[in-house]
Amino acid sequence: MPGRPLKVAWISYFPVEWLPEAPPDFRAMPRHHPASWQRVLFRAWQDQNPGVELHILALRKQFPRSCTFQIAPATFHCIRTIGGLRAPTLFWYDTWLVRRCLRRLQPDLVHAWGTENGAALIAARLPYAYLVTVQGLMTWYCQVVPNAPVYNRMAAWLERRSLSRAPLVTTESRFAVAFVRDHFAPRRILQIEHAPDPVFHQVVRRPPADRIRIVVNGRFHFAKGTDLLLDALSRLPGEQPWELVHIGAATGSWAQALKTRFPETFWERIRFRSGLTLDEVAEELSRATLLISPTRVDVSPNSVKEAVVAGVPVVGARVGGIPDYVLPEKNGVLFEPGNVDSLLHALRHALQHPQFRRGEVDPDTLRRMRDYLSPATMARRFFEAYTQLAPAAAAQSQNQ
Repeated sequence: MPGRPLKVAWISYFPVEWLPEAPPDFRAMPRHHPASWQRVLFRAWQDQNPGVELHILALRKQFPRSCTFQIAPATFHCIRTIGGLRAPTLFWYDTWLVRRCLRRLQPDLVHAWGTENGAALIAARLPYAYLVTVQGLMTWYCQVVPNAPVYNRMAAWLERRSLSRAPLVTTESRFAVAFVRDHFAPRRILQIEHAPDPVFHQVVRRPPADRIRIVVNGRFHFAKGTDLLLDALSRLPGEQPWELVHIGAATGSWAQALKTRFPETFWERIRFRSGLTLDEVAEELSRATLLISPTRVDVSPNSVKEAVVAGVPVVGARVGGIPDYVLPEKNGVLFEPGNVDSLLHALRHALQHPQFRRGEVDPDTLRRMRDYLSPATMARRFFEAYTQLAPAAAAQSQNQ
């Protein structure tokens, strides 16, 4: 491998429809989860490639067709699948499709993004050195969320099958490192933070002076603590001049039932926005006084990291990776997860804080967090992970 780029194949649910350089019929697809961290890493290597020949394999039944296209430094292999053959076959259908593609590519190593859609399980079945990046911990999710959907419970099963076999696992936050080590005991584990998009590092702050503008960015869902948020806001004094921008639609029976608990005058203070681009999310953060993250279960919420590098004070649950990014009295306030009284106390504290109530944070903390959560740091750390696997990849290649 010395003397040439390291050939890496991603198995990923990569959001190609978000790429402006993608073919027109792919850009016209309904947009799924933006998975911005994968795009950030790809763009970081686009700006400065350390020596990676990147191949991104994405499998989806929604693709208009199977095709291959290039956006340096990557070649995208979009594989259209047949509906109903992925999860029911325990992703053996996917394994067959991926194996057929990789036989042509002969990568030095494979990077499986997540366990949720079978990527880690597929990588374990292939004859290549590989690493797995945790994007969510379904085992933990199913412990916290009652009556978790069947697919989530299946994903938790896949997690147990996949992570314990992986030669190298990367994950974000100290909490996730400890959880993966204690529950799955992979051979090696690295903590690599996923960076927010550079647009959030460049936000120019202009919070309003005449009111408290609160932003929440996440699903309207029990797991995200939406009920706790609304209960806490309803208990603020009526004269408190607050407004809430909720990025994410209020859909489903749980959301509709929750809406009946509060009067119409309460909902008049809340505006829902959905389908936003990253630039539009950054614009909302530029005018936010606070971001609240009331989540009950989250490995490393991207919305919190986006707010942290944008310089928005965060009122966040002391859960998952949030305490790694929200430092009390420096850039936010923490509260006990699932506890509405603790959330209300933290919110009142933030509204009385000399900096947070004006939408300001400690400048030194902001600089440190922007460096810690920078795309350059993420790119360097992932390349280091690849080079750690390179000797094993070379040995495995010689044995094939």
